[in-house]
Amino acid sequence: MKEIRPPQKKTVHSNTPIDSQIVSDKIARSRIDNIGKASIREIKKLIDSIESATGQEFIRMEMGVPGLPPAQIGVEAEIAALRQGVAAIYPDIFGIQPLKEEMARFVKLFLDITVSPEVCIPTVGSMQGSFAAFLTTHHMYPEKDTTLFIDPGFPVHKQQHQVLGQKWDSFDVYACRGDKLRAKLESHLKIGNIACLLYSNPNNPSWICFTDRELRIIAELAEKYNVVILEDLAYIAMDFRKDFSRPGIPPFQPTVARYTDNYILFVSSSKAFSYAGQRIGMMVVADKLFQRRIAGLQQYFNTDNFGHAIVFRTLYSLSAGVTHSAQYALAAILKAVNDGTYNFVEEVKEYGAKAKIMKKMFTDNNFDIVYDRDEDEPIANGFYFTFSYPGFSGEQLVEELFYYGISAISLSITGSERLEGVRACVSLVRREQFSELEHRLKIFAQQHPL
Repeated sequence: MKEIRPPQKKTVHSNTPIDSQIVSDKIARSRIDNIGKASIREIKKLIDSIESATGQEFIRMEMGVPGLPPAQIGVEAEIAALRQGVAAIYPDIFGIQPLKEEMARFVKLFLDITVSPEVCIPTVGSMQGSFAAFLTTHHMYPEKDTTLFIDPGFPVHKQQHQVLGQKWDSFDVYACRGDKLRAKLESHLKIGNIACLLYSNPNNPSWICFTDRELRIIAELAEKYNVVILEDLAYIAMDFRKDFSRPGIPPFQPTVARYTDNYILFVSSSKAFSYAGQRIGMMVVADKLFQRRIAGLQQYFNTDNFGHAIVFRTLYSLSAGVTHSAQYALAAILKAVNDGTYNFVEEVKEYGAKAKIMKKMFTDNNFDIVYDRDEDEPIANGFYFTFSYPGFSGEQLVEELFYYGISAISLSITGSERLEGVRACVSLVRREQFSELEHRLKIFAQQHPL
């Protein structure tokens, strides 16, 4: 971890790309005590107001949202479903059968695990799936009342815990990769209070990717301590160092599901299929966990069956099903992907290509990449990357970059121990903005000499 010194010339903002007086005024009016600790949506709103007041466009890297057109196969299928009248009909809470069958096929063809269509449940985005999983798993056993986050991670998952009034614990995995993960993970699990553990793979925000060896360690220890594993695959198959695009042909997306029957997977349609606006994701529960009977569930769900509890009690309490037409859209997308007629990975490789160019712009101007390795190899180029600048904490850097028309979020809100860093998302940065990004970074480096 790099030494963090007081920021250099932080209070002097002359000749910056964005009017410094307007930026300072908008920050003051935002009533956010610490910009670096602001939520993603708070930062978005603040930048929107600065852009409106100045008429100048930011290089927007704070939001982890897709920046590519939606899968046209889904659009056409959804239009057809709407014309057939599905908007007038409640969908079944457990999902339409064609989608469930394609979800099971997708899991087999791209993760190489076998599940029944019954355990494949559409959700209102992966976030509804995680919310439902937290709520349900925390009621399985009275002594297990805590979620363990293998961080860094998506800040909203902790916000969900705050809303639910649930406990959570966490650790930053970067310093304990490979075999070191075993001792670190067991030190948390052996306390006996962990109901579930969650991580993302590839990781938001660091873009590290867990190896099969690490996933096997997670599975073994979760089995030993009877902990449900929640695997967030929002960026499935987007480790572009390997070709995960061919259905049924190795290599397959790494997953803990190969080593345990005590898992719930969340697969987002937002990133891999660029279908974010319709808010539909996939929750896949291990068949054995779905059928498990747990006495503790009875008090809260009037059933001791896990699958029945999470679908007909928890999900039904959150929404009376997932948008009917969106289910037909996702079913069509998955069928094309499963049949090999639509290569979804090829579509999203643009994120990796942009990340490679953008990272070089930052490092050429005295910035450092914070999370830079996956064990013994360089990290992949993908949806996110992390950077720092000598002399700044991540929280300070987020605010300082506002004056240069660049937005990001601090790693401090992700559970990271690398407090010098910030997270950048490449998705909304257009290639025609690259020259302006490079120009602004050069000015930043000139005005903050090392």
